[in-house]
Amino acid sequence: MTGTRVAVAGTFGPLHDGHRRLLRTALKYADGGLVVGVTSDAFARDDRTREVPPVESRRAAVAAAIDDIDEWGRTVEIRELRDELGIVTLEAGIDALVISPETAAELPAVNDRRRERGFEPVEGIVAPYVLAADGERISSTRIARGEIDEHGRVLD
Repeated sequence: MTGTRVAVAGTFGPLHDGHRRLLRTALKYADGGLVVGVTSDAFARDDRTREVPPVESRRAAVAAAIDDIDEWGRTVEIRELRDELGIVTLEAGIDALVISPETAAELPAVNDRRRERGFEPVEGIVAPYVLAADGERISSTRIARGEIDEHGRVLD
């Protein structure tokens, strides 16, 4: 396989337009394949007080979203992510990591861990936030609170 192999990771629950932008950005650059890490149930619930859908539901939602937005016909693997630096620090063949503005600060730690393993650093590709109708960013937490829907429409 040639080209850029890209990774992206998240909880993806509930899936929303911000996640879709993250996935679309990853697909755009992943001409060498895409690895999507979906956090395990334990990892997803480790630092959250809100309910998170089960990993299999979240994986299915990610797969359906990718089917809808993949205009390039990329090769995609969806894996369960069990820890924060998981897949991208364990595989030398990952070339780029798609991140949000919120997670961009984690890239140096990812590349430090890769260097410790003798791997080349990954390029960080920042996917901008998607804003809701009220000008605030779309997030799963806001959806779970009933403030907005998955497309950023403000709910009454």
